[in-house]
Amino acid sequence: MSQLSGKSVIITGANQGFGLELAKVFAREGADLLLCARDIEKLRRACEEVEQEKIADTKILYKKVDIAMPEDLVSLVDYGLEHLGKIDVLVANAGIYGPKGSIEEVNWDEWSDAIDINLKGTVLSCRAVVPHMKSRGAGKIIILSGGGATKPMPNLSAYAVSKAGVVRFAETLALELELFNIDVNTIAPGALNTRLLEEILEAGPEKVGKAFYEQSLKQKTSGGSPFEKGTSLCVFLATEKSNGISGRLISAIWDPWLEFDLLKNEIMEGDIYTLRRIVPEERGKKWK
Repeated sequence: MSQLSGKSVIITGANQGFGLELAKVFAREGADLLLCARDIEKLRRACEEVEQEKIADTKILYKKVDIAMPEDLVSLVDYGLEHLGKIDVLVANAGIYGPKGSIEEVNWDEWSDAIDINLKGTVLSCRAVVPHMKSRGAGKIIILSGGGATKPMPNLSAYAVSKAGVVRFAETLALELELFNIDVNTIAPGALNTRLLEEILEAGPEKVGKAFYEQSLKQKTSGGSPFEKGTSLCVFLATEKSNGISGRLISAIWDPWLEFDLLKNEIMEGDIYTLRRIVPEERGKKWK
């Protein structure tokens, strides 16, 4: 049996890049899908591609949605419940880099838009689906964070701030929902060769910094991280195998998530795979 047979899944930002690749994988695993994005023409074409991957009589639906607009998310969930009957999984994938450059030079409206989409849009997506998941006493929420969550990213401050914010939001939401059997996790799928990489290369070293630009050039040449790592992690987090793992930031590339079902107690007993403060003693320093 396919791993996601009988599951109903919403994927935001599903018209290109990782979201589209994930939709294809979920379709092959037997999930009913509701895909959304802002560009309806790209979304329609993406849906046609996903249709070619689906098995049996599963449903592949799509809806134009701006995740920065609260009413769009409410409408999305209502549409999903009407046509799919339930929502088992939300993959909050939609996101942008935002403006590139030093904080005093970037366009403030563009900076704010990036926060609206990456951070507030993620929160709104979860806010819209949580009541339904609570009523069912089950659910999976998977949020894309990327590398911006765990390190400074000069000249991409809106991206870094918003991605760090969604990780702490996910950790907080996981605790709010633990009594309802709803798992909430963030993932870093790796350095993917998508439109976001092309944006960095088009912006050039003057905007994004020489080091990051050169790193991106190398990524372009090497092919980047394989999509399969990130999509496979999402499949794992959408299944019962991951039940009880929640409030964690998981790297598809570096973390041994294939063994997580055997390590649940160890993972959940401490602060492994979470954002945390490092004190001097943890680095061999004693300053008091």
